[in-house]
Amino acid sequence: MVGEEVRDALADGRGVVALETSVIGQGLPVPRNWECVERMSAAIRRAGAVPAWVGVIERSLVVGLDEPQLRRFAEAGVATKVARRDYPVALATSALGATTVSATIWAAGRAGVSVGATGGIGGVHPGEDLDVSADLLELARTPGLLVCSGPKSIVDPYRTAERLEELGVALIGYGVDRLPFFLSWEAPVDLEHRVDEPSEAAAALRASLALGRQSTLLVCNPIPVAMAMDASEVASVTREAETRADAAGISGKGRTPFLLSALADITGGRSLEANLALLEDNARVAAEIAGAAASMTT
Repeated sequence: MVGEEVRDALADGRGVVALETSVIGQGLPVPRNWECVERMSAAIRRAGAVPAWVGVIERSLVVGLDEPQLRRFAEAGVATKVARRDYPVALATSALGATTVSATIWAAGRAGVSVGATGGIGGVHPGEDLDVSADLLELARTPGLLVCSGPKSIVDPYRTAERLEELGVALIGYGVDRLPFFLSWEAPVDLEHRVDEPSEAAAALRASLALGRQSTLLVCNPIPVAMAMDASEVASVTREAETRADAAGISGKGRTPFLLSALADITGGRSLEANLALLEDNARVAAEIAGAAASMTT
């Protein structure tokens, strides 16, 4: 099901940006999760595009949730985290399903929305157990463009970049030559591709779709410099958060939300403020790219 505003925007040839609901259902605490909705949606609208929040509600998969629907996702502990693989079960029950990146880009693509925005993507976690996010495989088999701030600080940036290269997913720096690393400005991972303007990213998306490529272009936009945290500090607090998760026996879907919450606690809330800032900025960049892409097809 496509929301009315999103459907009208697509029909009119306006830019639309797909957004995950897991960030509000599990990624951020109440009431800051609703602040995230407002900030990201406002940034997209200021750039002339339409936000398309994606989620499962009342046994329907919706691309373009309205405000009353979104407020349900922002209630503490109500929504279930849904990756693409979870759709059949979520739709067969009355569960409120908050979509991850993998679920969001899959649904958006089928609704005709080719541009999305998120904070940081999942990736390959440190250690020898090869804990790999489902985001990566979906990025490899879903056409479109996703604006992010690189991989989350809780994953291994080197192994994540290598896995994405292996899967055929293009990493593109937005005004930068190194991989942004979520809360930090960059990781020491060089990127082969760079764009500096929304029109350049839109042209790359247009070319990718015309070629029939079945993978997502990852446009990596670094956190606003004023909010960036020192890389060594992020590494240190991430190790502490991992220790807490191990001690609590947290694994699977609950591990990433637990780690992000632990980071906020350890840093006295600074990581949370940084996360909100990068989410808002990524929404802005995605909206500018979506608008540029829409103008190329009208």
